[in-house]
Amino acid sequence: MPIRWTISHPERLVLVACEGPLTRADIESYLDGIVVDGAMPYRKLFELTDATLGLVDGDMMALGARIQAYVRTMPDGMGPLAIVAPTDGHREHAQMFTALAVGPRQVKIFSDTPAARKWLDSFTVGS
Repeated sequence: MPIRWTISHPERLVLVACEGPLTRADIESYLDGIVVDGAMPYRKLFELTDATLGLVDGDMMALGARIQAYVRTMPDGMGPLAIVAPTDGHREHAQMFTALAVGPRQVKIFSDTPAARKWLDSFTVGS
């Protein structure tokens, strides 16, 4: 599976690792999984380093609309999101996602995992 994630309920943290070709269906499956597990309000570290992104504009727009729907319907909101995007291509997709998935939450793009984790750790566990 191109997306693997681990949820720590005590830490209210989701660690996501993407590997190989990544599709809209993969991201939708991940989103479904964290919604079912009650982890949408948790802090998330989304690691793209080993991913190959084949998402087209239509995919990005659909994912952005889905996130906006979550924002409107999730009673506990959505937790902060750190996206690790080390290449220009990764950053381009991450920037498009953040522009389309507008909502009342913190989102930041990083080029390395330690900086992303440090930023996420600055949020209290209850946020």
